Amino acid sequence: MHSDHPMRAENTSPATPRRALPAAAAAAATGAALACGAAWFFAWVDRHDERACATTDGLCWTWWDWASVPLTLTAALIALMAAYKRLDITPRLAVALPTVLLAPLPLTAAAAVADRWGAALAGAAWAGALALAAWDRHRIPALAAAAALLLASLVTLYR
Repeated sequence: MHSDHPMRAENTSPATPRRALPAAAAAAATGAALACGAAWFFAWVDRHDERACATTDGLCWTWWDWASVPLTLTAALIALMAAYKRLDITPRLAVALPTVLLAPLPLTAAAAVADRWGAALAGAAWAGALALAAWDRHRIPALAAAAALLLASLVTLYR
């Protein structure tokens, strides 16, 4: 929506505050679903590798070992871009790329502490915070929450 007022930014219309929180909550639900899907997929890849490499004495890699991370990142990026388009979260690429590329840190830390449900909660918090940062009014608290989550995950992983 374009504003005629010269000092008003594009994403600060009067309807924005009411629209930001539901959109961020929907993005958080998308992040939780993607985190659950990624955790399930990586567990499936581990089980597949155990079966495929059971008879091998040395190092063993399967196609899934090499493709699991790029497939997961690509699927997550496509799913987030589609969800953000539907939720009218802009700029989509500026929000989706950090969400996908930095997500393995909080998801891995949460999964190490609280298994799959922890990863789902971390995925929801991470995606929701970064989606909320798309609105000027919520940018500082949302980025602070994302930075705190990232710092806590780094402390958890590297303590």
